[in-house]
Amino acid sequence: MRVDFYQLSRDPVEQVVPLLARKALQGGHRMLVVSGDGERRAGISRALWSEGGTHFLAHGEAGEPHAARQPILLSETCAAPNEARMVILADGIWRVEATGFERAFLLFDAGATQNARELWRSFRARDTIESHAWKQEDGGWIEVG
Repeated sequence: MRVDFYQLSRDPVEQVVPLLARKALQGGHRMLVVSGDGERRAGISRALWSEGGTHFLAHGEAGEPHAARQPILLSETCAAPNEARMVILADGIWRVEATGFERAFLLFDAGATQNARELWRSFRARDTIESHAWKQEDGGWIEVG
C-alpha cells in the first residue's frame, strides 16, 4: 500500500480534494473521501460539483441511494460500497482501516503536523507501506522526503 501525506499550507481541503479526485478518475480509479465532519463533507461536495464548471466531478454520499455506483463517494467511515481502492482522509485523521486500500491520501494542516510526522516515521519503519510526503510550493505540489 502507498500513503501520500499532503500538508495543506495554502489551499483548503475543499480545493485539494477535487484535484486529487480528478486525477484518480482520469486513471480509471474510484475514490472514497472520508471526513468525520458533515459540514466539511458538504463543502467538499459543493467543490466537486463546481469543479471546472461544466466538468463537475460526479459523486454521492455514503448511505444514499446508488452509493455503490458513485465514482467518488463521501463518507464518515472507510467503508467503500463503491469499491474504491483509493481513499482521501480529508479531516487529517488517520484510520487503521485505510490500510485496506491500495492508496491513501492523508490531508492535514499545520495543527496536525506533529501527528502526521509520527505516523510518517512509523510507516517508514514498515516494509508493507510506501510513504510519500508533499507540500505546497509556488502554486503546485513538490515531494519532500
